[in-house]
Parts: sequence; structure tokens; C-alpha cells
Amino acid sequence: MARLTGTRPVASPRNRWACAAAFLLLLLLTVQAAQKADFSGDSTAATINHSLTLLQRLQELLQNGNGSDSVLRVRSAASDEPKVFHTHQLLLSLQSEVFEGLLRNQSVVTLYEPPETAALFEKFIRYLYCGGVSILLHQAIPMHQLASKYRVWGLQRGVAEYMRTHLASESSQGHVVGWYHYAVRVGDAALQESCLQFLAWNLSAVLGSAEWGSVSVELLLLLLERSDLVLHSELELYTAVEGWLSRRQPEAPVAKRVLRAIRYPMIAPSQLFRLQAQSAVLARHRAAVQDLLFQAFQFHAASPLHFAKYFDVNCSMFLPRNYLAPSWGSQWVITNPARDDRSTSFQTQLGPSSHDAGKRVTWNVLFSPRWLPVSLRPVYSDSVAGAIQPVRIEDGRPRLVVTPATSSPDFAGVSFQKTVLVGVRQQGRVLVKHAYSFHQSSDEAADFLLHADLQKRTSEYLIDNSLHLHIIIKPVYHSLIKVKK
Repeated sequence: MARLTGTRPVASPRNRWACAAAFLLLLLLTVQAAQKADFSGDSTAATINHSLTLLQRLQELLQNGNGSDSVLRVRSAASDEPKVFHTHQLLLSLQSEVFEGLLRNQSVVTLYEPPETAALFEKFIRYLYCGGVSILLHQAIPMHQLASKYRVWGLQRGVAEYMRTHLASESSQGHVVGWYHYAVRVGDAALQESCLQFLAWNLSAVLGSAEWGSVSVELLLLLLERSDLVLHSELELYTAVEGWLSRRQPEAPVAKRVLRAIRYPMIAPSQLFRLQAQSAVLARHRAAVQDLLFQAFQFHAASPLHFAKYFDVNCSMFLPRNYLAPSWGSQWVITNPARDDRSTSFQTQLGPSSHDAGKRVTWNVLFSPRWLPVSLRPVYSDSVAGAIQPVRIEDGRPRLVVTPATSSPDFAGVSFQKTVLVGVRQQGRVLVKHAYSFHQSSDEAADFLLHADLQKRTSEYLIDNSLHLHIIIKPVYHSLIKVKK
């Protein structure tokens, strides 16, 4: 669009409403022509649709200012000269109740915008004329701000959906953390939860990126509370938190809350000793976590059953997160998963306590791409003797069963939570987008890949026609004897 800075005569009121009536008539005729014809099955019926031509003409009207009856002057601190747009009141009012009010009694309006939204104002106005706009990752927040400020609800919803579907897009500085903070400011709970879940399931990638330093105290504490964080180990999380504390230098009460959210019993004693000797952050705030460190050493020194007599192990401090280290699970890449049943096995450590470090549990895993629920399994029909009701392959759904190969007295006081991560390729990166969890009482997740179409090579669940899984076993200790007070 040409930037118009000169003066242009504004149409008279009579001409304004004549133009408005012409626009409205043209819009109505186009909508009627674009609708599907209904002539009671007449084979000669047809739809004549010139809506693209109309859009092109509307763009030309905006670009050339033909028939303009209103002027928007957009000022910004980034420029001494305002951006001037010769517009049409009817089209702006149809899309925005704010513009409807601003242009009701005046034809020239001056708007004040921050530099980031002023830079996108031309795109924004074009959307009001054409109903479409193209944006990049760094433009999402300012475009959402414009849509919210001028109450263009369709654009606001569209930008929010764009943000939810582009969390995995790669950018040099990262964007999910910034989008989360923005979602909190504007009260978009759906976008906020989407960002939080993405960060939790792909935390290792975030910890090594530039955006980790921009994480707010509130977001950091929310993440540290979660047991579904996906990362290599608790030590990796502590190292990242240590770097965050060193850069941000928060007040002592904040640093205390952050450090006390680390699950020290999930860190091996040798690593805990090294942290005490080498960590400057831990040395500075030792008093804040001294009791947790002592408890962690006790946890590793005693047998879990003995430890549970004196401490409450049914709390988050003793619950593993989704660790990707080999002692907690195994990767499994299933090629052509729509074809045959597959099986595999792997071993994990019995529990996070050093007392169980040398004990292993062998797990058998069965994957079936076309398992049928009982309600869909073939049965004999009464109408034709011996006949079996036909069952379509597509009626089945994928199934994953994870069971221990043997039982052992060592399992006493231990239950196993199982988590299956599904890796997907988005914007050239392999990330976790789906996670399924089930407990010891169930050998499988009822909703596992429930909506996946593994028959299609283009399925978002497949990478090069293969299903990429990571199965995590989370041993959880339970108190068999009431804790002494």
C-alpha cells in the first residue's frame, strides 16, 4: 500500500453515504452469488462466484484511496511523521465497533500506537478490507494487540490460534516464553495452558536456548511444581536453575522458593556431594535447603521401607519427573506402525533410591496397530449360522501394553507410573507433542493414539513413516507403615 502523507479532499456526506450504499450493495450481491444455489435438483443450476475479484477491488480502493470518506493518522514515537490511511467508514465499522464509534461524528482521527504495533498497522487495515493477513512469529503479539484494542474479534481469535499452532516453530531467540507471559497479561487461558504444556514437555530444548533467561519467577515456579517435565535428569534441571539464579539475582525469599522446588532425592549422592562442594548458588543459599539435602542423603542411605517409617514419601519431593536417562526408560522407533504387531523389552532401575540402584526391572512392551475393543470384536450372527459379522480394519485402534517380565518381593512398597511420549516433527524439529500416562493398576493407556491415523504417511504422529516413542517408568515409593510424628 502506498503511504499517503499529502492532503486529499474528503468526500461530502452525500457522497460518503452513496459510496457506503454502493459498497453494501456490492457486498450483498457477491454473498448471494457465492452461496450454493438450490434449485430443487435442477441440473442447470450453477454458482457464479466473483468474490476474489471483489477482494482485489477492495484492496485497490484501500491502496488508491478512491471514494475515501475518512482518514486515519497513526502516530508513533519511532517517527515524527504520522502514517496516513484514506479509508472507508463502512468497511471499518463493519469489522470494528471501536472504529464505528470513532468515526461516527468525525472523518479525521489521530491514533497513537507503540512502534511495534504502528509497524503492522498497514497489515491490520488491510485485514479489515480483505479478511486475511499474513504474519510472522515476531508479529503475532503486536497483531493480537491491535485486534484486541480495536475489538476485531475474528482477527484476535485467528492470531491466538496461530500462536497455539506455531509453538514448535524454530526462531533464533525463542518465542514460547514471551507468548506465555503475554497470554498471562491479556488473560488468554487457552494460550497460556498451551504454552505451559509445550514448555513442560520440551523443557530440555528450552533450557539450552536464549529464552530460558527470560523466564519470569512465576513461570519458573509453575514449571518446577510439575511432575510431567520432560528432561534428561533432575541434575540437568538444577544446573539450569542455578544459571537462572546467577543471571537474575532475585531476592533471598524468591531464591529460597526456587531452590526448594528442586527434587534433591532424585539426584545421586555423588552428584549431591559435588554440588555442595562446587555450586556457588548452593553455597550462598545453603541454609535455605540444608534440611532438604540432609533428607536426600538419608533417603539414599536407608532402605525405602525403613525410610518410609519416618518420612512421608507420598509427596512430590520423592516423585520422579519424566526423565529421559536410560535408567528410567527406553526409546522405541516402530517402522511402518500400521502393519504388524511389534514387541520389545528393556530394563529400568527399581527405584530412585541408591538402595535400589543395582536392582533392575525388565519390561515387556507390546504394540498393536489394529487392536479391537470388546464392543467391536467379531461375533457369530444369529441370522446366518456360523457367519461372522464383518469387521473393518479401520475400526481398530492402536494399543500399547507395558508389563513387568517378572514379579519380585522387592516390588513391595513400590508402584510404577508409566508415561509414553510421542515425538513429532514440526518445523524441522523433533519435539514431544503427545504424552500418555497410566498407572500400575492398568497395563495400557485407554486413550493411546486414539485420534492418530497411522495409515497415512502424512500423519503428524509419524516421522519418515515411523512412530517415535519414549517409554518412561516412574517408580513411586509408598508408606506401608504410618509415619511417626
